[in-house]
Amino acid sequence: MNERPRGIESVLVVGTGLIGTSVALALREHGVTVKLTDQSPGAVRVACELGAGDEWEPGGDRVDLAVIAVPPQFVADWLLDLQKTEAARFYTDVASVKALPIEQARRLGCDLSAYVAGHPLAGRERSGPGAARADVFLGRPWAYCPGRETSPRAVAAVLSLIELCGGNAVKVDPVAHDEAVALISHAPHVAASAVAARLVGASDTALGLAGPGVRDVTRVAGGDPDLWTVILSGNARPVAEVLEAVATDLAAAAAALRAVSVDDDGAIARVTELLRRGNAGRSRIPGKHGGPARAYAVVQVLVGDRPGELARLFQVAQDAGVNIEDVRLEHAPGLPLGAAELSVQPESAEVLAEALRSHGWHVP
Repeated sequence: MNERPRGIESVLVVGTGLIGTSVALALREHGVTVKLTDQSPGAVRVACELGAGDEWEPGGDRVDLAVIAVPPQFVADWLLDLQKTEAARFYTDVASVKALPIEQARRLGCDLSAYVAGHPLAGRERSGPGAARADVFLGRPWAYCPGRETSPRAVAAVLSLIELCGGNAVKVDPVAHDEAVALISHAPHVAASAVAARLVGASDTALGLAGPGVRDVTRVAGGDPDLWTVILSGNARPVAEVLEAVATDLAAAAAALRAVSVDDDGAIARVTELLRRGNAGRSRIPGKHGGPARAYAVVQVLVGDRPGELARLFQVAQDAGVNIEDVRLEHAPGLPLGAAELSVQPESAEVLAEALRSHGWHVP
């Protein structure tokens, strides 16, 4: 059992969905006593069966920290109810919108000295307690937004929570947080859904030709629509502003391409300019170690669709002393094989390729 930071012995998790149950599982790995509650008895039961904790009985012993893992519109109501019964010494939440619950909590008269708004920027396309994992927060940013009323002890408790879960604490203003997640998360989800929606009426020919490009662009569109409706409603204005800017770029690109289709060759320059801005924007996304993203070399290798193939592949890399920075798999439709794209440091690419070939792997 791992040693835990001092100050958190017991935690109440309100909401046993993906994030709430993942928080509980991470805490249990450090020996923290975790109590669970949810409006769905079935969700609590599943979380308990997964080892995330025990069902909470209102009126029991006060816990050190309550983690409110419900949609942003309901955080303040839960905070008020919990504080009325003195369920915890301190309180936080994990909703993806911050300004709304803070303002609602202030209007309701909640004790803001004991509350620190929070948001771990982690998750999966799947939802519910069955998709929860204790490691989902490892290395991920975890925003926390203390106000002018917040006590230092409340902040310390939340920082201990973030450390226990393996997140990287990032102090941020609530409004700045909401504008940021609109740009990096909420608006991209809507944009991906808009692209994916075009596939509803796609022909079998088009779907049969689908490759990694369309899968990458539409991956997040697999999220729960009801959950995302609640999230977007709580951050409506910042998301709308980002989408309007994206729509302006798309409309300009569409107009330019229509001009190209009627022999206005010069119009394509406007599309090229958008593509270059896209390159520049993507290059600003931090790499896995923070700071500017590194440029990796990609070694492609054909992999059979059989148990143990990836393990053998990684063993060759280990024996060759090559660290695999990232891996991507693309299956060949209708064939029992696929291609693995291994991202490595440029100076290691040829070393890995030769090691793989010497062990019988097909490296194009």
